[in-house]
Amino acid sequence: MESGQAILQAHRQTRETQGDFAGGCLPRHHPGALAITGLPRFKAPFEPVTPGGFRMPNTNFYRAPEPFHTDAKAFGQWAADRVAEAIEFEGPDTVAAVFLEPVQNAGGSIPAPPGYFERVRQICDEYDVLLVSDEVICAFGRIGSMFACDDLGYVPDMITCAKGMTSGYAPIGAMIASERLFEPFDDGETMFPHGYTFGGHPVSAAVGLANLDIFEREGINDHVKTNAPAFRATLEKLYDLPIVGDVRGEGFFYGVELVKDKATKQTFTDDERRTLLGQVSATLFEAGLYCRTDDRGDSVVQLASPLISGQAEFDAIESILRGVLSEIQGRL
Repeated sequence: MESGQAILQAHRQTRETQGDFAGGCLPRHHPGALAITGLPRFKAPFEPVTPGGFRMPNTNFYRAPEPFHTDAKAFGQWAADRVAEAIEFEGPDTVAAVFLEPVQNAGGSIPAPPGYFERVRQICDEYDVLLVSDEVICAFGRIGSMFACDDLGYVPDMITCAKGMTSGYAPIGAMIASERLFEPFDDGETMFPHGYTFGGHPVSAAVGLANLDIFEREGINDHVKTNAPAFRATLEKLYDLPIVGDVRGEGFFYGVELVKDKATKQTFTDDERRTLLGQVSATLFEAGLYCRTDDRGDSVVQLASPLISGQAEFDAIESILRGVLSEIQGRL
């Protein structure tokens, strides 16, 4: 999701809400998907996009509004209540679904506070609105389970997924629907008249099945769940660096936010961020750490360790990051 935690998809065009907005991790060339994306530079070449997408505040506790600086649970409640507020404002009968990521990608691996997903599920049930878990990034072991909603304790009406189903070896994507949603099509006659040229492609399907067999045979998900606490603890050693403001994420999906002033959480200007992350990215690559520097918000180094990683790899990641960030810090 691009820049925020949840997005409300309405049936009709209404006024745009304002704030720190979210988007969707879906194909950027499709105008329907672009209605979910919250990054203007990705939308501009393809406008006008499908109307009806409205974004809610993200769940970045590190950047939470002042009343919630020390109360993550209260912040989660506040953020979830903004979903209900948007549904009420647009009119529940006009709202189709709420899209959210288990761990938000844009902005740097942002997890939700305690109680957030539980409250959003309650809101969707109350207003009869679908809850869609966008797991294009988080599914298939990245957080631990096959689907991250299982790790985080909520049951969506739909799951969108891709990428990890084949571990990236072949293009594939899927939409998974609950029995309640599928029931109208389960009579042997009713169909959803939608087609795609490469739908059900046999090669990608075979790669996906083989990949999932390997997940089960080698216990990949259990490996991630067992080693995730060590990954977090190793990355949190970086807190002793003045430039490291926040270490956040879940499973094997983490972000390290860089700041100008740790005490005030002061971030970098747009020009400073572009220069900083350009230097960090190039230096990390030269040092042998291939990762993402995310400038779609604050300055973040984003880490998605291979799912077979262990303590040796965690130590190497921390060591390279420490060396590079210490060097960059000395230039500021």
